[in-house]
Amino acid sequence: MEQNQNQKKQLSFWRALLPLVVMIIVMIFTVVKLEQGPHIPLIVGTTTAALVAWRAGYSWKQIEEMMYKGIRLALPAVVIIILVGLTIGSWMGGGIVATMIYYGLQIITPSWFLVAICLICSIVSLAIGSSWSTMGTIGVAGMGIGLSMGIPAGMIAGAIISGAYFGDKMSPLSDTTNLAAGLTGTDLFDHIKHMLYTTVPGLAIALAVYAFLGNRFATNHIEAVEIIQTAKVLQESFLITPWLLLVPLAVIVLVATKVPAIPALIIGILLGFLAQIGVQGGSIVGAIEALQSGFTIATGNEMVDALFNGGGLDSMMYTVSMTIVAMTFGGILEFSGMLKVLMTQLLKVVKSSASLIISTIGACFLTNASCSEQYISIVVPSRMFSKAYKEKGLHSKNLSRALEDGGTLTSVFIPWNTCGVFIFGTLGVSVVQYGPYAILNLLIPFISILYAITGFTIVKLTEQEKNELELEEETEEQEKVSLGMN
Repeated sequence: MEQNQNQKKQLSFWRALLPLVVMIIVMIFTVVKLEQGPHIPLIVGTTTAALVAWRAGYSWKQIEEMMYKGIRLALPAVVIIILVGLTIGSWMGGGIVATMIYYGLQIITPSWFLVAICLICSIVSLAIGSSWSTMGTIGVAGMGIGLSMGIPAGMIAGAIISGAYFGDKMSPLSDTTNLAAGLTGTDLFDHIKHMLYTTVPGLAIALAVYAFLGNRFATNHIEAVEIIQTAKVLQESFLITPWLLLVPLAVIVLVATKVPAIPALIIGILLGFLAQIGVQGGSIVGAIEALQSGFTIATGNEMVDALFNGGGLDSMMYTVSMTIVAMTFGGILEFSGMLKVLMTQLLKVVKSSASLIISTIGACFLTNASCSEQYISIVVPSRMFSKAYKEKGLHSKNLSRALEDGGTLTSVFIPWNTCGVFIFGTLGVSVVQYGPYAILNLLIPFISILYAITGFTIVKLTEQEKNELELEEETEEQEKVSLGMN
């Protein structure tokens, strides 16, 4: 995009803030008061941002390109969303989800279910490095098991999200973990080790809370009867066999052995498709319908029917459309420079190392809310704050940890963020329902802020590291001069 007339295109803080304010006001009125979806408020926000950019001197062609760039950033997420929809449809039809739920009901007691599902999702996500793949597979089965036990959907989803994001955050295979380390120039394993200080206490407290919450289900005999009834209906409706557990295991092994998520999910979809025909005795037409419009079943059991009627490509179109609309808004904010103006203003109030780290976490949350994408919540603040951390003599792993604590984890609390939308589309639970129970995601930003205030685990640069950084900067400047960039 050409950047002529730079002077003309300078945006004031209040103009840059206007689209965000308009979007939030319309969002609150539409979603809370009118109880409608968030698509239209995001379109209103996009229109406002486009008008502000146009008034600043950008042509409509340039504004369109900003929106397209925003959408292109989300295309990998859109592909995963579609594949997860296909996975759920094929695994529902193939009896794979039913098998996981059936055996889960046999071995997990209601009182320990929340702890167990959080730990299981932690381990799986740690192994495969993907919170989305974990929630779209293990998480879906976990929702079925928990609901069969009479546990509220919000609690179940919160435990699943906490576990999935623990593994995603701590896995060397995670894209966000590698992104945060790479953008800040931090060694990957130094970054992961530094995150242990905030993430492990967060998980420990989360598990303690889930154990406390689970106590209320320990002596509920009504739920025990419902569990037996649900297991019986599953046996009557599907061919339950432990061999079907090899399908999710295969996907986990593939991703853990560094097979990319997309081909791994495609293999999982194919195996589910074949299971519906070869194991469950379904027709090819029925298996294709499960992929397209979702699996359908009528058992006469209200809970089982609610659990197993769903999935498929069509079920994810709401999520896909939300992602595209959100990213048009985020694209204009990012590429017109509005977000940079907001971040620059935020940097002006930074006086100490503690306020710098707190501002980073706040900026990540703001970016999640405004640009609707957790990747941008890592990329933009990393650009904006990197120099400030060096000037304060702070090691880059402080920045990389703050990016994850404030960006990766808070994305689930924004209903129009791609992560919030994905969770709603996959687990069928809204942010309002699961938000209070996503304990790990809630706690870690505050733990990180507490460390910033007290100075605990905040690492300063050594004199040698400072000298090395100065030498690198001098070398970069010389290269720019030699290339005619200055």
